[in-house]
Amino acid sequence: MMINYDAEHSLSNVHESIDATKQRKGWKRILAFLGPAYLVSVGYMDPGNWATDLQGGAKFGYMLIWVLLMSNLMALLLQSLSARLGIVRRKDLAQANRETYPPVTNFCLYVLAEIAIAACDLAEVLGMALGIQLLTGLPLVWGVSVTVLDTFLLFYLQKKGMRTMEAFIIALVLIIGLSFLIEIFFAKPDVGEIVKGFVPSALNNEALYIAVGIIGATVMPHNLYLHSALVQTRKIRNSEHSIKKAIKYNVFDSAIALNAAFFVNAGILILAASVFYYSGQTSVAKIQDAYKLLPAGLGTPLASTLFAVALIASGQSSTVTGTLAGQVVMEGYLHLRINPWLRRLLTRLLAIIPAVVVILIYGESEIDNMLVFSQVLLSLQLGFAIIPLIHFVSDKKTMGNFAIKTPIKIISWLVAIILIFLNVRLVVNEMINVLNEQGHLFLKIIIALAALAFAWLFIMMTFYPFYTKRKRRAAEKGIHGAMPQLQNLSINPFQKIAVALDFKHLDEKLIAHALHQGTKNSTFLLLHVVETVSATFSGTSTDDEETRTDEERLQALASQLKQLNYKVEIELGYQHRVSEIVRIVKKFNADILVMGAHRHTGIKDIVYGETVNQVRHKLSVPVLIVS
Repeated sequence: MMINYDAEHSLSNVHESIDATKQRKGWKRILAFLGPAYLVSVGYMDPGNWATDLQGGAKFGYMLIWVLLMSNLMALLLQSLSARLGIVRRKDLAQANRETYPPVTNFCLYVLAEIAIAACDLAEVLGMALGIQLLTGLPLVWGVSVTVLDTFLLFYLQKKGMRTMEAFIIALVLIIGLSFLIEIFFAKPDVGEIVKGFVPSALNNEALYIAVGIIGATVMPHNLYLHSALVQTRKIRNSEHSIKKAIKYNVFDSAIALNAAFFVNAGILILAASVFYYSGQTSVAKIQDAYKLLPAGLGTPLASTLFAVALIASGQSSTVTGTLAGQVVMEGYLHLRINPWLRRLLTRLLAIIPAVVVILIYGESEIDNMLVFSQVLLSLQLGFAIIPLIHFVSDKKTMGNFAIKTPIKIISWLVAIILIFLNVRLVVNEMINVLNEQGHLFLKIIIALAALAFAWLFIMMTFYPFYTKRKRRAAEKGIHGAMPQLQNLSINPFQKIAVALDFKHLDEKLIAHALHQGTKNSTFLLLHVVETVSATFSGTSTDDEETRTDEERLQALASQLKQLNYKVEIELGYQHRVSEIVRIVKKFNADILVMGAHRHTGIKDIVYGETVNQVRHKLSVPVLIVS
C-alpha cells in the first residue's frame, strides 16, 4: 500500500524511540547513544569491499594497509558530519537536499541515490548467494533467489524496534570479525611486515588502480543518508549542552564502529597477503578462489567454512541497512512512504532481477564483474552525497554554533576532492574502455549525454547553495538593506556657510535660505565667479569694469547683512565657474554650500553650462540647491 506522507521526521516509525534524556551515570550515559554507527559500519565491510581487499593483499602483500587506514579516516570524518547534521537540524540528508535544491535537481539526486542503493543491494545479494553456494553447494541462481526471504527478517526486526535491530547487526559484525580473527590466528602473519604496511609508499599503476577501488568501495553514499537519520532515533533535549553531548557521543560511536570495519577489511587484506602473496599465488582475485585455497594455505578445513559464514553475515547485515537507507531517501526526497516490506521487496527485486539475468545468460563467471560494476555505480553517486553534506554542516544560519569550523571545513573539502577525483577517474577509465571499442555508436552517444547530464548536475549541486545563501542574505536585508532605526535626528547649526551668487533675481532667496542654515555666530561667505573674456586670461589680475562692479555688489550685500549683525566675508573667483566655486568653498572650509538652479535642460544646458551637478560631485559637504 502506498500513501502520501508528510515526512517531518526521518524513519518516523522509530523517530526518538530511544530516550537519551534520562539521567544516567557512567557508561550508561554513552550506551544510550551507541548503536547508529554500527548499522552504518556494515556498509564498510559489505561483499563489495571483499574483492578489492582480496586483490590488494594477494597482489601487493601488506603494502596497501595504509590506503585502508586513510579511507577509514575519511569515512570517519564524513560519517561524523552526517551525524552532526541529523543531531543539530533533526533532518536527514535527503530532507535537507529537498529544502535547498530546486525540484529537477532534487529528482536527479533522488534517482542517483536509489541507483546507489540498488547497486549496493546487488553486491549484498551476490555476496550472500556466493556464501550460500560456498557453504551448501546450492547453484548461484538459487542462492540469489533465496535472498528475497530476508525481506521478512527485516520486517520482523523493525517490529521489534531499533535496539533489537542494532543488536542483530552487532551480532553479525561480531561473527564477521571473529571469523577473520580466527583465520588470521591460523595464518600467523608477520607483525613487523604489517606495521610497515601502515607507512605510505609509492604505488605503481596496478597498485594505484586497486587503491582507488579500495577507497571507492569504502565510503558508501547511502550511509551518509542513513547516518543522518539513525541519530534521530535518540531523543535529546533541545539545548546547546544536550546537542553538544550527543555530537560527542556519536563521534565516539562512529570511531568504535568504523574502526571495527577497518579491522575487518584489514583482516581480509592481511589474510590474503599471508596466505596467497607470500606463497606466490598472486593471481587470486575472486572470492571463490580464496574460498577454495584458504584451507590449504591455513592448514585447516575450518577456514573455508568461516570464510563463507562471514560472507553470508556481511551480505545479511548490509541488506538491512540498505533497506533503511532506501526508506530515508524515498521519504526525504519525495515525502512518500510505502510499507517497509513492500519497499524491501522492490529494492531486493531490483537487485535480484539483473543478477539472475546475467547468471542465466553469461554464467557464474561474470559474478565478479557484476561486483565491480556495482562499485562503479556507487562511485558515480558518491560526490552527489558528500558535497551537499559539507554545504549543510558549514551553514551557520541553519547549524548555528554547531557549524563546522574553518579547519574542519578545509579538511572536509580536501577529502571530498580526493574521493571524487579517484572515483571519477575510475568511472572515466571504464567509459574510455567502452568508447575505444569498435561499433556501439548508440551506446557511445548515451554515455556522452550521460556525462553532460552528470556535469550539469554536479555544477548545480556544488554552486547552487552559494547562490541561495547570497539570495537569502539579500532577502534578510531587503532591497534597500536592513530597516533603519531613527535614533539621532539632531544636527548642529552650520558654522561656515558659503553662498554662490550669480547676481540674478534669485540672490535674495539664496541668502535667505543660507541664513536659515546657521545662527548669528555663523560666518557667511558670499562668492561670485567672474566669467568675462579678460578674467579668462588674466585671472586675479583682472581689472575690467564688470569685475569692479561684481566686487562692489558683493560688498553691498555683505554690508547689509553686517548691519543685521551677521558675520560676512566675500570672495571673487575667475575663469572657470565650477572649479572656482569648488576651490573657494574648500579654501573657506565651509560646512555647507548654498547655490541656485535655473532648471534649464537640453539645449540650454549646452548654451549656459551645467554647474550644480558638477559642483556637488566634487564636494564632500552638503549642497543646498535653491530653485
